[in-house]
Amino acid sequence: MAMIPTIFGNNRRSSVFDPFSLDLWDPFKEFDFPTVTSFPSLSRESSAFVNTRVDWKETPEAHVFKADLPGMKKEEVKVEIEDDRVLQISGERHVEKEDRNDTWHRVERSSGKFSRRFRLPENVRMGDVKASMENGVLTITVPKVEMKKAEIKSVEISESLQRSLSID
Repeated sequence: MAMIPTIFGNNRRSSVFDPFSLDLWDPFKEFDFPTVTSFPSLSRESSAFVNTRVDWKETPEAHVFKADLPGMKKEEVKVEIEDDRVLQISGERHVEKEDRNDTWHRVERSSGKFSRRFRLPENVRMGDVKASMENGVLTITVPKVEMKKAEIKSVEISESLQRSLSID
């Protein structure tokens, strides 16, 4: 260790010249980029939008969507299907009523409007969509059209036509 130059100093964690220093330089730290907190009206709405998690799986019988909507009632959620096979899940989380005597230490639960849209494939039955909500999980089942299996017909192979004509 005595061979290492002393320009790095005794404290290796904060030396600018040490390439192995644990302090990381952020080249964008000095720039003033707008953030979500710069726009309070946007932050409320976008946080609810971002936090709406949806799983989409395809089974042999249907497409199944599951959305986590904790604390929401089914009356606060809307499920719609547009003509061009677009499934839309939307709703609004309302802000808890504030009492002037309360002191808030942290607000992490999102509120505001949310909307998620999914383009459905062509093999769905639009008129038979079902939705249910249980324990804050919205489940939407979109049945698939039964694909008609190709009918296979065997064709008998006969001898050549010329051969059968010359025998007569």
